[in-house]
Amino acid sequence: MVISLLFACHGAATVLGLFGGDDGNRPSAGQWPGWWAGAIQLIGGVLVFLGVGEIGTRVAALLNSGSMAYAYFTVHQKHAVWPIQNGGELSVLFCWTFLLLAITGPGVWTLSWLMAKATTAASAGPAPGTETT
Repeated sequence: MVISLLFACHGAATVLGLFGGDDGNRPSAGQWPGWWAGAIQLIGGVLVFLGVGEIGTRVAALLNSGSMAYAYFTVHQKHAVWPIQNGGELSVLFCWTFLLLAITGPGVWTLSWLMAKATTAASAGPAPGTETT
């Protein structure tokens, strides 16, 4: 959840100029690849943070991972091979973290899981021994 929130913050800085992201270099709406990368970060980060179901979370995580792989190979790697040398550590960390989430799935940390749990609890009625007369 923390990783996806940080990812969404990067997107909000790029697309909306929040968190000090409006430094005069903000891409205009629809500009390739900067604005689209920011939109993927913002929307994909929020979707993974909320956990929009098993499939939705996996698809969003895979898209997030791919966008970070693209960023690493097109922006960072031309400066040096190693991420520590080319400033691409965040791209690599986001890429591999979201790829892991796309493969393993979100588990119980999803909005849909919490909603299903609440629905099941509500339909089951009161626990035995807690009924009032």
